[in-house]
Amino acid sequence: MTQVSQRKRIWGWYFFDWASQPYNTLLLTFIFGPYFTSTLSGNLIAEGMAEGAAQAQAQASWGWGLAIAGIFIALLAPVLGAIADNSGRKLPWIWLFSAMYFIGSDALWWTAPQDFSVLWALFFFGIGLIGMEFATIFTNSYLPELHDDPAELGRISGSGWAFGYIGGLVALLMMLGLFQATSSGNTMAGIAPLFGLDPATGGDTRIVGPLSAIWFAVFMIPFFIYTRDNTPTGAPRLLVKQSLQDLKNTLRGLPRHPSLLAYLGSSMFYRDALNGMYAFGGVYAVGVLGWSITQVGIFGIIALISGALFCWIAGRVDQRVGPMPVIVFCVVVLAFVALLIVMITPTSILGIPIAEGSNAPDITFFIAGAVIGGAGGALQASSRNMMTRQANPKRMTEAFGLYALSGKATSFVAPALIALTSELTGSQRLGVSPVVGLFIIGLVLLIWVKPRGDFGK
Repeated sequence: MTQVSQRKRIWGWYFFDWASQPYNTLLLTFIFGPYFTSTLSGNLIAEGMAEGAAQAQAQASWGWGLAIAGIFIALLAPVLGAIADNSGRKLPWIWLFSAMYFIGSDALWWTAPQDFSVLWALFFFGIGLIGMEFATIFTNSYLPELHDDPAELGRISGSGWAFGYIGGLVALLMMLGLFQATSSGNTMAGIAPLFGLDPATGGDTRIVGPLSAIWFAVFMIPFFIYTRDNTPTGAPRLLVKQSLQDLKNTLRGLPRHPSLLAYLGSSMFYRDALNGMYAFGGVYAVGVLGWSITQVGIFGIIALISGALFCWIAGRVDQRVGPMPVIVFCVVVLAFVALLIVMITPTSILGIPIAEGSNAPDITFFIAGAVIGGAGGALQASSRNMMTRQANPKRMTEAFGLYALSGKATSFVAPALIALTSELTGSQRLGVSPVVGLFIIGLVLLIWVKPRGDFGK
């Protein structure tokens, strides 16, 4: 097998973040998510439902769809991680989940408003989301292999996340500049949507699915060229029975590793809260503030620029002082921002009335988006590095499977709470309030987390 230099392996690993980021950026948060809820609410209004109730119902439908996908990921993530550790092969799994990413995102093209199917849209979005999440488990588990010095892993993780944000930014600029029509009928670049895409059929927005699929296929090439499994080649052995037994033993042993257990619990709540903010940020702006998809895209540009910058900075801070201070700071900031968002309406901010027609709510939400992008990206990058300190180095993929479990075991809770609160209150704005409590729970559990973990790395 051809030897690959450490520098090339690191850059190949970075390219997974670059390739996969559009699923979070374009599909989950800034383009397809808002398109789904605005299309569904428009159809419900046309059927006679009141506007506020239709917006709340559309947000609830999006939340239940994400919750179901989250349950599926939570159940299988640690099992797949254990199988990968026992077989010694990760790349075949990444190929499989990459195919799911491609198929799921590409199929979102068939979600035109005129024959919109909620089940179809959520099913294929879920397929792609599951593929992306499972592929991430296996690529994250390569992180400890990228450098012999554990202190360098924070810098590598932060730089990788920053590189991914830049990729998401470029993809979003491409979407807004070449495809997404504004109210004038042209894109932000002042041209008609490419390929004659018709805004009346949502074609200028639905193209985000195939665009994300092609982007992923092209930019995964460096990852597959430079990434190697440190095991002999050949067909991977599943060893399901042994893997399930090993996973069972690991779960039974968690109480003997209180720092790991506390960290899994803490990250379970604060990452769920963050994912809730990502999944519903654009949806919230469309429904509560009346933004267009283009405005949401600009919001995304600001968040991604902030995210890339602060991921890079946080990686250097992580390198010097470790991931714990970065995590605590980011969770506190995000909790306050989540509370601020709930208190933004078209006519008031933090309960303070504003002049009619003022753009203060929009400006405030843009600022909140920049903070979410910066603190959220830094939090995820340092959390990934913290996991390498908490995990048993001999069971790293399984550990990242448990990390995914901790991120997904309650990943249905934030969307489900938002969906339930939206339905009970009939308010899209109040529907996102549960994320504040989830951040607080995650922060409290960090008290029992040792910065270097139970294994002393």
